[in-house]
Amino acid sequence: MIDWFTAAIYDRLMQKTEAACLGAWRAELVGSIEGRGVELGAGTGANIQHYGPNVESVRYFEPDPYMAKRLRAKLERHPRRAERDAVVESLDSIVDASQDFAVVTLVLCTVPDPFATLAEVRRMLVPGGRLLFLEHVAAHDRPERLAWQRRLEPVWKRVAGGCHLTRETARTIEDAGFAFERLERASMRKAAPWVRPTVRGIAVRT
Repeated sequence: MIDWFTAAIYDRLMQKTEAACLGAWRAELVGSIEGRGVELGAGTGANIQHYGPNVESVRYFEPDPYMAKRLRAKLERHPRRAERDAVVESLDSIVDASQDFAVVTLVLCTVPDPFATLAEVRRMLVPGGRLLFLEHVAAHDRPERLAWQRRLEPVWKRVAGGCHLTRETARTIEDAGFAFERLERASMRKAAPWVRPTVRGIAVRT
């Protein structure tokens, strides 16, 4: 759970990283998607501005009340999206096999059970539906950094809303019944070293 103060300054904390790479990655990821979708862990709404004109609607789910308040405010300030999008209180309201795409960006690091979360995503997607993801992960290509991630993780989880540093998200996505259409790895510039390794791309519901 994020406290009210962290939610209030979250966008400011992420500003340099968004300018350095995250903003461009978000635009590339969701800008050309089509149809109806759901975004899990939508935070303060960083993706809202990047959805393209071919998106019919997005249902945003954010369980943290402080982040959700800011998400709703940002959505209301975006007239084109506010006309067709909505914030939902529960994922149970989304019918099975009803969504063309699902979006998770910097979310699977914080959920208690990423496999269960991805199973819920799979439930909502139509056959062949797409999962669009952008997540920070364990630094397996940098053993020294990975060692630091493991040392820091117990403390980091307590101060960063349950965020895990050493998850192998790409493997979890495959295990949950998705096949990669695109998978890229990159360093998240202007971020703390222990959260820089990322994976992003598109996976298809099999």
